[in-house]
Amino acid sequence: MIHPRHLFDQHGQGQVFRFFDDLPADKQDALTRQAASIDLDEIDQLVKTLVKKNAPTESHGADPEPADYIPILSKNQNSEAWQKATEMGEQALRNGRVAAFTVAGGQGTRLGFDGPKGTFPISPVSEKSLFQIFAEKIKSSGERYQCSIPWFIMTSLQNHDETSAFFRKHSFFGLDPESLHLFPQGTIPIVDQEGKILLNDKHNIAMSPDGHGGSLRALARSGATRWMEEKGIDLLSCFQVDNPLVKCIDPTFIGFHLNEDSQLSSKIIVKKDPNEKVGVFCKKGELTQVIEYSDLAQELQQQTDPDGALRFRAGSIAVHIFHRELVEKLGGNSGEGNLPFHIAHKKNSSLDEGGQLIEAPAIKFEMFIFDALPFAENPLILEALRESEFSPVKNAQGSDSPESSRSDQLRQFARWFKASGINLNTDSDGIPEIKIEVSPQFADTKERFVEAWKSLSPQPEIKNGLVVE
Repeated sequence: MIHPRHLFDQHGQGQVFRFFDDLPADKQDALTRQAASIDLDEIDQLVKTLVKKNAPTESHGADPEPADYIPILSKNQNSEAWQKATEMGEQALRNGRVAAFTVAGGQGTRLGFDGPKGTFPISPVSEKSLFQIFAEKIKSSGERYQCSIPWFIMTSLQNHDETSAFFRKHSFFGLDPESLHLFPQGTIPIVDQEGKILLNDKHNIAMSPDGHGGSLRALARSGATRWMEEKGIDLLSCFQVDNPLVKCIDPTFIGFHLNEDSQLSSKIIVKKDPNEKVGVFCKKGELTQVIEYSDLAQELQQQTDPDGALRFRAGSIAVHIFHRELVEKLGGNSGEGNLPFHIAHKKNSSLDEGGQLIEAPAIKFEMFIFDALPFAENPLILEALRESEFSPVKNAQGSDSPESSRSDQLRQFARWFKASGINLNTDSDGIPEIKIEVSPQFADTKERFVEAWKSLSPQPEIKNGLVVE
C-alpha cells in the first residue's frame, strides 16, 4: 500500500508532510491517519474547477422568475386538497415511513452561549432547550400516530460528544434511545489561494465543515439511509436546529409531498421586506432553485406585483422533506449525481513554511442543501405562516434573537388561548402581560390545543409562569 505521504507528493500536496520527519511517532501516526482519509482526487477537481478557474463568480443575472408555490389554506379555496394531504401524511406516519432529521453542527457562540446550539435554553418559562422542544414534538407525533419516528441529528466534530452527553444526561427527553441517531458532519481540507492544503499544526491538516449540503453526504455515508431502507422509511423531515416554532413532523406537508410524487419538498414564508436575509425560491428555465439574498439583483429584490406584494417573496426557511432515494443519489458514492461545491474566501489560522502560525487568506469548500432542487423530480413548495412556524435564533440581540423568539412563542400561546375562548391581556404587539408556556407534549398546534384544553377538568388557573403540560 502506498504511504499517504507519497500520494500527497503525487498530487502536488507534499507540503502537508513538510514537518513529518521531525515529529514524534504518535504525531506522525496522527497525521498519516488524517491524510489517508482525504479524497485527493476530489481536492484536485475542486482546485482545478473552483480555485484556478479564474472565472468570475457565477451571476444569477436578471432572468430568474419567481417560483410557484402552494399558498396557505387561508388564501386557498380548495380546502379538500389540504384535507386530502393531511390524511395522506397521517397514513404515511402510521405506516412508519417517516423519520426526522436535524442539522445541528453549530455552537452557540454568536448567542454568547458556551455549548452546542441545540442545548440553548429558549422556551419562555421553563427554559427548555431547542433539543428538548424538538424531542417533545417528535415524541408527541409518534404517540398520536402510534408509530416510531427515528430522529437523525447531524452534529459536528466540535460538538458531537457534548451533544451526545446532553441527551444522555436528560434521559433522551423520553424518547427511545434506539430511535436517536447522532453522527458528525463531514469535513474537507482548507486550501490557500493556490490550492495548496494548509496545516493548522505540524501534525494536523486544516479542515472545515463541508456546508449544510454536506448533510446529505453524512446521511448516506454514515449508513443512515441504509438503515432507513431496512426499516421501510423513505421520507425524511428536515429542519435546522435554531427554530423552536418549526413543525418537526407536519402530516399535511408530508401529504402534499406524496400527492405530488415529489423527491424534494420545501416550505417558504413570505418575505417581510425586500432586504430580509433569506434565500428566495426562483425558477430558471424549467429548474427550481434557491438564490441567496446576497446574489439576487437589488432591482429584482425590490420588484412588486400589481397588488403591491413583493414579486420575489418566497423566502426559504430551511424546512424540507427529502425522499430517501434522492439523499442516496446525491450523498452517496454512486456517481449518479453530486451536489456542487462552492468556495468561500476567509481568513484562517495556518502554518507558514517556517512552522509559524499566521492569519492568512484561505479558501473553504462548502455545499448548499438547496442545490439539491435541480436534481429532484417534481419539487414542491408549500407556504407556511411565519407567526406559526418560523422564529429562528441566530443573533444575540435584535431580530432573530432569543428575545424575539421567546416573544414569538408567547404570541403563539396567546393566540391558542384566545382560540379556546380565553383572551389574555396583551400589548400592541400581541405579547401577553403574563409569561405562559404550552409543552409540545400537551399540544403542538392551535387545533390540538383547543381540543386538549377543553378536555381538562379542572382547567388550571391562568397566571404568570403557567406551563401547560
